[in-house]
Amino acid sequence: MSGKQFHLNAFLMGVGHHEAAWRHPRTEAHRVLDVRHFQELGQIAERGKLDSVFFADGLAVGPRIKRNTLAVFEPITLLAAIAAATTHVGLIATASTTYHEPFNLARKFASLDHISGGRAGWNIVTSAGEDEAFNFGYDGVPEHARRYERAQEFVDVVNQLWDSWEEEAIVLDTEAGIFADPDKVHTVDFDGPRFRVRGPLNSPRTPQGRPLLVQAGSSESGKEFAARHAEAVFTAQRTLAEGQAFYRDLKSRLAKYGRSADELKVLPGLVPFIADTTEEAQALEQEFTDLISPDYALRQLSTMLGVDLTEHALDAPLPPLPSENEIETHKSRFTLVKELAANENLTIRQLIGKLGGGRGHRTFAGTPTQIADELQSWFDNGAADGFNIMPPYLPGGLADFVDRVVPILQERGLFRADYEADTLRGHYGLGAVPSRHTQERAEASA
Repeated sequence: MSGKQFHLNAFLMGVGHHEAAWRHPRTEAHRVLDVRHFQELGQIAERGKLDSVFFADGLAVGPRIKRNTLAVFEPITLLAAIAAATTHVGLIATASTTYHEPFNLARKFASLDHISGGRAGWNIVTSAGEDEAFNFGYDGVPEHARRYERAQEFVDVVNQLWDSWEEEAIVLDTEAGIFADPDKVHTVDFDGPRFRVRGPLNSPRTPQGRPLLVQAGSSESGKEFAARHAEAVFTAQRTLAEGQAFYRDLKSRLAKYGRSADELKVLPGLVPFIADTTEEAQALEQEFTDLISPDYALRQLSTMLGVDLTEHALDAPLPPLPSENEIETHKSRFTLVKELAANENLTIRQLIGKLGGGRGHRTFAGTPTQIADELQSWFDNGAADGFNIMPPYLPGGLADFVDRVVPILQERGLFRADYEADTLRGHYGLGAVPSRHTQERAEASA
């Protein structure tokens, strides 16, 4: 066994990742509106010494509100509340580069990093939902390539804004009446094809220098973007071989950006159903599958594929689908679902059952030891630096993982027994990022 340890993120959603979680007796549906529920989840993750918790986000209700909604609270705001109830666990939020402006978003994440004492992370997305586009004055989803071009420039602007305050800019000399050293607070004066931003940011340098940068797209554009910017990648890979291929591919892209393999952590998603025996775990998973509302699931599937399947027969296979390069939505997830249906010869009913737990992420039903074995296999065989754990129901699914699986991983030396750092970047083995102005000043005086 390798002496290295892996990383664990808890991807949290409402009362569980499974689309029928809110209907199952193991959950309390009303808690989706209770901030104390989410604070409790943060505390459970911290009890397990997990690196971080993560909240995805969407910018539209969409057409599926009758049966379910996956996100109720804006995640940066929610994570500020969780920060007040925890001390160590990292706090990662999704925010879109398509429907935000760099200055406002840089300020929000800087605020979260200050409020949490250096535990903020940004999952960078470009947004591919048509309903989201309609909420921001678009007639449809902006072209995939254009979204990533905007995202590249967006992140460049945000990094420069975070850099606009040097570490020693705040003076607080009450006798001299000096709050900050103006020579250490810099304008940005960014003038690009898409953004013009003067700066500086109206938030001082944060404890981490900048939040941890996370990315989740697995298209060609997404992988190239991750290789340039990301420090952690959440990905959906269903087999060990697919995980190994993705891992090698992504790591091989880092050198062109002057980065080493250790500067980016790959975390495949896993939806664990945990019980004392394999049979009990499988029966538990089936209980959730039996609660799926077909009309909701068909709308979910239609959104994933960019094809209206709401009138399609449940016991028929998928209709002919376009190729990945013909769609503008989530390209990598489109291909994953399309190939899953084809490779396993699934009807739509069977497909929505497989997607109900994690929308394409790998689902595994087993005992705590079997879950630990599965994670170790992927880690030891070059498919992961850690895992994005997606409890199918909450809080019980997270508590079971923390209290029953994590101790096995700790006994095997695969996961930390206690926190060794105070910041999210530290949990992921990364240091604070100094301002480029500080670096330039040091180089000039050397």
